[in-house]
Amino acid sequence: MALAFPALAEPLAVPSGQTVTLAEVLSDENPGALWVRFRFLAPEIARENGKVAPDEAAADMDWLCTNLVLPYLIRHGLSPARVVISLSDRAVPFGVADPTATQFFESYRPVDGRCIWEEF
Repeated sequence: MALAFPALAEPLAVPSGQTVTLAEVLSDENPGALWVRFRFLAPEIARENGKVAPDEAAADMDWLCTNLVLPYLIRHGLSPARVVISLSDRAVPFGVADPTATQFFESYRPVDGRCIWEEF
């Protein structure tokens, strides 16, 4: 069962120059270990009319992990095995496929105050 944590409603500027908004933080046991998912709205990654390329979005997710996710985990006393950061150009309910949405995902292991990128 997933647990939801309050999201930050304030837009946040990231290195690519786009502004993202934390829409949702979900916590679940997957598979048998705590995973915390940070879901961001990032309209600038849209296929049509978007201004941020996938490699720029990946760098933004690295930055978000270090500058937002790690402090959030400490503040909420969470020690997950994995963190997943997703960017979506529009709101899409968790677990629902939307072929019209542009979405990027990255997975990290938080280790010793750092985010270690993990290939899915």
